[in-house]
Amino acid sequence: MTAKKVLVAYGTQHGATAGIAEQIGRTLREDGLNAVVLPAGKVHDVRAYDAVVLGGSLYAGHWSGKAKRCAERNAESLRHRPVWLFSSGPLDRSAEEHDIPPVPAVARQMQLIGAREHKTFGGSVTAGTPGLVARSMLRQGKGGDYRAPERIQAWAHHISSELTAA
Repeated sequence: MTAKKVLVAYGTQHGATAGIAEQIGRTLREDGLNAVVLPAGKVHDVRAYDAVVLGGSLYAGHWSGKAKRCAERNAESLRHRPVWLFSSGPLDRSAEEHDIPPVPAVARQMQLIGAREHKTFGGSVTAGTPGLVARSMLRQGKGGDYRAPERIQAWAHHISSELTAA
């Protein structure tokens, strides 16, 4: 039997969301799935995949435009396969302390494509993050890496178990 093919697509501005997507992809592969990780802007057709995990960064309460456009561009095909969404953004431990509901734009995408679930992970702004806003946040002491690898892996294992049980 061939392993299910899973697309993990992401929209990111400075790379933190790409890191989460890579970790999800790596965990899905460890669980025996055939996971491919791609930037959302390069995804034009999801029909070759059995399932999709789509993530986007959050900035000021808005989900990544690339992730949103990917969902809209592929909405018809996404409705016919299992889909999970994730967001990355809070620059604190809140995402570890309690489930954070999707922002309104993500909730609309979930409804549009019939996503099974959404998870919010902490974001990351560190000295290596480019941009004036990032540098300003770091000067104000608001930076850090809050992505919680064990939480990301646990969620990816959850997705694997759902796909292998189906």
